[in-house]
Amino acid sequence: MSQSNWKAYAAWVTICIVWGSTYLVIKIGVETMPPMLFAGLRWITAGAILIPFLRLRGIKFPKPAEYKHIAVVGLLLIGMANGFVVYGEQWVPSGLAALLLTTMPFWISGIESLFPNGDKFNRNKILGLLTGFVGVSIVMWDNFSKLFVFEYAFGIICILFAVIMWALGTNYSKHFKVTAHPFMNAAFQMLIAGTGQTILGLILGEHNHFHMDANGLYAMLYLMVIGSFAGYGSFTYAIQHLPVSFVSTYTYINPIIALFLGWLVLDEQLNIFVFISLAIILMGVWIVKKGAFGNR
Repeated sequence: MSQSNWKAYAAWVTICIVWGSTYLVIKIGVETMPPMLFAGLRWITAGAILIPFLRLRGIKFPKPAEYKHIAVVGLLLIGMANGFVVYGEQWVPSGLAALLLTTMPFWISGIESLFPNGDKFNRNKILGLLTGFVGVSIVMWDNFSKLFVFEYAFGIICILFAVIMWALGTNYSKHFKVTAHPFMNAAFQMLIAGTGQTILGLILGEHNHFHMDANGLYAMLYLMVIGSFAGYGSFTYAIQHLPVSFVSTYTYINPIIALFLGWLVLDEQLNIFVFISLAIILMGVWIVKKGAFGNR
């Protein structure tokens, strides 16, 4: 295994562990802080710290022509996908949010098939999508009465939009690559997306009820240092050195970590329906992956 491959797989392991924990931390943060300013300030600060640090290490800025692609990916992956997750977790348990995000490979695969050179649908992909739908239906049925509560239903919709935005951004970044260093690329995505989220928060008037207690501060620091620097930086590196279909398999591990931490720390619901749903969704993901590799 070459050094670059070793680093790429190490980055993938980091994604699996770190992003599994961020659902819990986001849930803790939005309990006391308004969502868009909470998310936006995290990403702006992370980007503002990382860019000068990388320049001191001799890493160059992106080429002028690459900024538009960096902005698109940043706004899709961080600005909208992460923004919808943070917004939705005001009402949706962290474990359930992670569980719904396991459907991401379905969306990635579906959107990828729309590109001229992308992998097209086949029998395995269709079967995997249907299997995943069954898994999601089970966990939604278990929470059927909650769907009539507006805030809860709106939170679920936000999480689903987050999945779609992340799938769009992942495919865009794979088909419109940039030559900038992965971490410099990620830093500018953080700065651009965080600025957008902060502006949106100000427009929504979140500054009128913004306050930060100890839990909010710790959540912000954890998401900034671990979630942003380690997690998102690793994702950007892995996506440029490994197949997107493999990188997206971190969704197998994230929900297990998130569900356990949500139950352990916040006493979130963890019953047989959750485990059945998770098993069926992951089976569907595996079938989709099998279909994707079958096209190669």
